Amino acid sequence: MRNAAAVLGIIGGVLALIVGFFGFGYTEFIERHGEIDGLARQVDNIGLIRVASFLAPILAIAGGAMARYRALWAGGLLLGSGVLFYAAYGFGVFTMFPLGMMGLGGVLALAAGRPDEPKAHF
Repeated sequence: MRNAAAVLGIIGGVLALIVGFFGFGYTEFIERHGEIDGLARQVDNIGLIRVASFLAPILAIAGGAMARYRALWAGGLLLGSGVLFYAAYGFGVFTMFPLGMMGLGGVLALAAGRPDEPKAHF
């Protein structure tokens, strides 16, 4: 399960990175060039879109990278990135696969059978 969580987290993070590039770029474009009547308008919460475009992919990739060794932390990061991504973008055609992969990876990481080894964290 840890390997599956790692793969799902990294792939979900890369897909979220692609969506994040377009989301951040869209807000920048509309801010600099203005709205286009009937075609493009500015989103309601620019800050949330920009923060989620930056943080959600990083958290998902980091969670996927640590899933084999720190499953509890990885599950928290993957689920947190999924929640942040959903809060910013909602569920749609371009977000369903990143959200699904981050969510399933987080659940699999938390459900990994053996507990993490007790180690000093610092």
